[in-house]
Amino acid sequence: MPHISLDNDLPGISGLMAQRPDTAAPLNLLANALLHAPSSLPAGERELIAAYVSQLNATPFCAGSHSAFAAAQIDGGRELVDAVLADPATAPVSPKLRALLRVAAEVQGAARPVAAETIAAARAEGADDTDLHDTVLIAAAFCMYNRYVSGLATVIPADPSYYEESAKRIVSEGYGRSAAQAG
Repeated sequence: MPHISLDNDLPGISGLMAQRPDTAAPLNLLANALLHAPSSLPAGERELIAAYVSQLNATPFCAGSHSAFAAAQIDGGRELVDAVLADPATAPVSPKLRALLRVAAEVQGAARPVAAETIAAARAEGADDTDLHDTVLIAAAFCMYNRYVSGLATVIPADPSYYEESAKRIVSEGYGRSAAQAG
């Protein structure tokens, strides 16, 4: 049961956004810029970073959502996403993505500079300034989104297919639609 009264029965952040479209709008704009808009990193990899940070933060709604969004957009699909969430060090991803996942984990772990060695390792695998910027901002933003969802004790979807249905919408339309329209 959520900690606040909602006038809808949407799960996770969807219910919060439908309740407060005034705060949903800038949150959706940020998510769209980070995860859906053109970038040097493919959308599936950016969604995978969001899913990984959400998994580290023990936020099932966000981990489930962004895992489905990543799986729908990345070669290897659900199997690859599950491998990354289980152990990014052994998952069959590029060395660059593995290094960026380490950067994301450090951002998730504490509000302090990412270790110079971690940044150097990512650069050695081909990460540039834009890749590093976007990875750090995705990880930081998902710490915020995760705390928003978890802090208000939002509902987890009863039907796991909710995530796959949401993935179809996100992949085709991005994060611009309001949760009230999406529900």
